[in-house]
Amino acid sequence: MKMSQPLLSKSSPNHQYEAIPDNSQHEEHHFESPEIIRDIVLGLSDGLTVPFALAAGLSSLGDSRVVIIGGCAELISGSISMGCGGYLAAKSDLDHYDTERRREEWEVKNCLNAEIQEIVDILSPYGLDEATVSPIIEKLKSNPEKFVDFMMKFELNLERPDPSRSLKSAFTIGMSYFIGGLVPLIPYFFMDDTTYALLVSSIITIFCLVIFGFVKAVYTSPNNAVSSAIQTAFVGALAAAAAYSGVRLVEGL
Repeated sequence: MKMSQPLLSKSSPNHQYEAIPDNSQHEEHHFESPEIIRDIVLGLSDGLTVPFALAAGLSSLGDSRVVIIGGCAELISGSISMGCGGYLAAKSDLDHYDTERRREEWEVKNCLNAEIQEIVDILSPYGLDEATVSPIIEKLKSNPEKFVDFMMKFELNLERPDPSRSLKSAFTIGMSYFIGGLVPLIPYFFMDDTTYALLVSSIITIFCLVIFGFVKAVYTSPNNAVSSAIQTAFVGALAAAAAYSGVRLVEGL
């Protein structure tokens, strides 16, 4: 009886490979739902930065009521705008996929030989010659829909987006922006002194930016978590300083 070869696993810390039994379970942990995380990152990053910069700029006028009114107006309009942008972007992805699929369906129906050659070209870099690929091609030819699926994935690198993605994206981005934008405005609801409110707002918002930048990097680039946290906080602080200085400059004219 021919014995099956054992699988290999990487051991630490020397990264040597050791055999593991065939009947052992191998679990792969991959990051799921990247679209939702991307939407949350987009909404929170803008929400923590833009209203913070606006509040800092309006603080130079010395009236917390102005900061609250202006900040809330921006928060509502910004949330709607960001949500609409997310909806349109997701809808455009779906429309693009459908357009490309119709074009690929026409090509499979009317230019079959060219599509077959494209399959050979796609798989040949992996060491699969035409003779090896031929059974795959014959199988795909018997199912035109699967043929189109194959070309969409491996030629165009496209997968059909979730049809409900546009609404989910709009809600996620809009709510993330609103929640993030509310953070720098909170101190102004309780403090009449805009200078002190700005100081408290800056401390809270920069702290949130550091945490946000760190958590974002943990999911997307764990090796750069610290630098991402510092970079995110720096960008937010720079935007607020620029807005505050700009309003002070205009006020002095």
